[in-house]
Amino acid sequence: MIKFERLFAWLGGAVFVASLGYCAYVFIIRWSIPHAPDGEALVFDTLVFSMFAVHHSVFARPRVKDRLSRLVPDRMLRSVYVWTASLLFIAVCASWQPVGGSVYRHGGWLSLVHAFAQLLGVSLIARSVKTIDALELAGIRQVSLKSTTSTTPGPANGAGLHVAGPYRLVRHPLYLGWILVVFGPALMTGDRLAFAAITTAYLAIAIPWEERALGAVFGDEYLRYQRRVRWRVIPFIY
Repeated sequence: MIKFERLFAWLGGAVFVASLGYCAYVFIIRWSIPHAPDGEALVFDTLVFSMFAVHHSVFARPRVKDRLSRLVPDRMLRSVYVWTASLLFIAVCASWQPVGGSVYRHGGWLSLVHAFAQLLGVSLIARSVKTIDALELAGIRQVSLKSTTSTTPGPANGAGLHVAGPYRLVRHPLYLGWILVVFGPALMTGDRLAFAAITTAYLAIAIPWEERALGAVFGDEYLRYQRRVRWRVIPFIY
């Protein structure tokens, strides 16, 4: 990889981290203040997030990546994907219109339950990222086109399906961690609930597509994994 490509990949990784940090700031700080309810804002926010969701899912499809490989070198595809997704995610958070309203505020021992749920979610996310390789997730370590998508188990060299850690519990533990974090606050405002519901709905829709792609890549190996780890995201539910 030439110096420009390496720099591009590392800067993309930095933007990826910045997008997550900015989302955390908006979720924790800006959306902690209830506003007057605004139903039109919810429609706008859903449409804006849909633009991110369409890119996030469509870009990851093998046919689309094959076409893009005619314009971008294979080794740069993941980095370009990360750049685009990160900037779109920042745009979603920056353009979010206040939905308003306050759903609940729990104190006392219930606040400790909420804190535990969020800490568990952060732990699941961290362990999942460690399993799938943080540098690959951020687009810095380029892998073959036959590797898994960014949130599923797989080796860095694309040689076969490798499942470890929280991937023995559910097939998408990173998504479970996300759900625990966004639904976990003891203070649930309308904006936090809207963001949690919209993003979780997207995950529920995207997972079957993602798993079909994994089945096409890994074949019987992934089918055996699905039989061994029955639940997609939430044990005993989904």
